[in-house]
Amino acid sequence: MDSVKGDFGRGLIVIGPVLVTLFIVYTLYSFIANFTPGILLNAETLEAILPGVGEYAREQLAGFLRVLAFVATLALAMYAIGQTTETTTGEVFEGIVDYLANRVPVIRVVYNASKTATETTIGTGDTLQTPVKIDTWGGLRMTAFKTGRTSPDGRVLLFLPTSPNITTGFVLEVAPEEITELDETVEEALTRVVSAGFGDADRADGDLEDVPLSVVGEMQSDGKPPQQ
Repeated sequence: MDSVKGDFGRGLIVIGPVLVTLFIVYTLYSFIANFTPGILLNAETLEAILPGVGEYAREQLAGFLRVLAFVATLALAMYAIGQTTETTTGEVFEGIVDYLANRVPVIRVVYNASKTATETTIGTGDTLQTPVKIDTWGGLRMTAFKTGRTSPDGRVLLFLPTSPNITTGFVLEVAPEEITELDETVEEALTRVVSAGFGDADRADGDLEDVPLSVVGEMQSDGKPPQQ
């Protein structure tokens, strides 16, 4: 029974994320296909190009083309806005958006959370830099990230994310000599944090294979240790 449960669990670990990803993609696809207007691109528009195709197939194809057009337009808009934010005008515009979003009680929570999540996961520059280890209480060590900034007294500012939600955490001011830089990328360290440590399982198994093990002694059937 335990073997069946174990096989079922391993199968769920493989299939579960795939199903969740497909569901999210399908939901987004359906939303975009129904959200984008079909005035310029619909089944009637494609009838002249594909006269031998049924109306249902043309409607589905029109929806797919609308999704592609929406994604392409959105990508171009994000690229153009990203280029603009590097200028003084873009910085002023971004500051105005931040100011207006933070004036609304409910909107500011969603806005700041989504902005923090985006900057943390795909941000560049000085959002998250070198992953490090820091010693905490009781000899424990935690994974943190350099922010590229320092406090007025010369301490390094670190961001210590929580697991598995990396959009929340703590800002720490740590002396440079108390920081141990890791030989890994930001993506690898974030994967370990987001997965609550399970994302590093393969690496841990490989490390354990190199650790020599020795048997100190075995108990005899009468409960006494063996004679040396």
